[in-house]
Amino acid sequence: MIRMKTFRLAALAAALLAAGHALAAEADFPATPPAPGPAPKLTVPAPAVETLANGLQVVSVRRDGLPLVTAELLLRRGGELDPAGKAGLADLTATLLTKGAAGLGAPQIAAAAETLGGSLDASAGWDQSTLGITVTTPKLPAALALLAKVARQPAFSEDEIKRARAQALDELHLTLSQPTSLASLAAARATFGDGAYGHPRGGTPASLAAISRADLQRMHATIYRPDNAVLILTGDIAPAQAKALAQQSFGDWMPPATPLAAAPAGKGEGRLPPVLLIDQHGAGQAGVVAAHASPPRSDADYYTGAVANAVLGGSYSARLNEEIRIKRGLSYGANSRLEGRRDSGLWLATAQTKNPSAAQVVELMQGEFARLGDTPVPEAELAARKATLIGGYGRSLETTAGLAAQVGALATYGVDLAEIGRYIERVQAVTPAQVQHYAAGHLDRAGTHVVVAGDAAQFAPAIRKAHPQAQVLPMDALDLDRADLRAPSGAAKPAAH
Repeated sequence: MIRMKTFRLAALAAALLAAGHALAAEADFPATPPAPGPAPKLTVPAPAVETLANGLQVVSVRRDGLPLVTAELLLRRGGELDPAGKAGLADLTATLLTKGAAGLGAPQIAAAAETLGGSLDASAGWDQSTLGITVTTPKLPAALALLAKVARQPAFSEDEIKRARAQALDELHLTLSQPTSLASLAAARATFGDGAYGHPRGGTPASLAAISRADLQRMHATIYRPDNAVLILTGDIAPAQAKALAQQSFGDWMPPATPLAAAPAGKGEGRLPPVLLIDQHGAGQAGVVAAHASPPRSDADYYTGAVANAVLGGSYSARLNEEIRIKRGLSYGANSRLEGRRDSGLWLATAQTKNPSAAQVVELMQGEFARLGDTPVPEAELAARKATLIGGYGRSLETTAGLAAQVGALATYGVDLAEIGRYIERVQAVTPAQVQHYAAGHLDRAGTHVVVAGDAAQFAPAIRKAHPQAQVLPMDALDLDRADLRAPSGAAKPAAH
């Protein structure tokens, strides 16, 4: 009995002691997060630029410390060159580069890259196509030789074309089954209309089926030429060595006699209503997207736009996520992104929610757009969002591949390459008044394109109360190859699911 009482007293004392520690810890825990610290100092060597006789630009950024080099061949054209009815052509062309070239099959190319200790990656985006590899410094000459073969002598075999087309269709079917992804494609079409940025860069069921080997060869000849190329080398390499190795692997690459084709206008005539509802009957959730056209990447206010987007939806603590997820629990995440392109750009806000709450999310999004242009951002909030931007940028430069990507983003649009070392000061210089002015000019309600994809029966009536002009488009009548998104009456359309 005495032993039992002693045990109980010990347990009670331990509990009281733990409670005391908990109360003390709770009292010591800050009620608000600490203020952002000073911006880090970022030192990036200025890129060195040389141009070979064939027009190939060679850009190198030296980073000592590790014997690694990333080699990226950048071509200043991409999905905007897709011909009418051939959406996805530039993307498919890039994908097939590593699937056979210069007498080597896909397994041989992959094995050659692995022998060098790297992997060869190719892709196409808006305004650019890229082919890159990261290797140790001693392997760089061999890696550049492989890069040159793949870029200049693709095979485009029929078997690989069929395989790549099937994979692209599988990815597309998945995209079209996801309400937010589908709404994003439609919102881009609403923003850019029949311009070069309006079509789906990954293709459509009809366009992918229409692409032939001859189409791929023509696209390759159009894009992959030395006077349209930039070879970016980042890491353990000096400028003189970069030029010598570039000359060794690419010096005999001759430009064609025909001049480089001019880039088409990205933005064209819009043919969609301000609010479009895509009916995916039976969809479990709704994807809500609001889009605006934005200035091009070369715009003088680019950094102001980047900060404005950081405030609106660029991180977990940004306004869209705060209002839609954190305060109301209407979505697992709401965000926005800003894409500056060659002659225009896209500002896209997205959230996925329950079908019945789609109308509420639309109004919350539009309210946050308006608030950003109506009132200055408080200094503390602006400082926190700037810190997020700067931290993300710093992390992007930690690897040679990330450094090459940042240099490539500048080279694509002809931006001064020295800007790579000015990012922090440019972001820090943005003021609340500049953000407000930028948002008022580029996020006005009149220029908003809203697309909601999901089970329209559950949200269309509520949305139409606030937006009587909203139109409903059944999924089976959707045609992403057309600027109005509507399949011609009676036309046979490849299945999207």
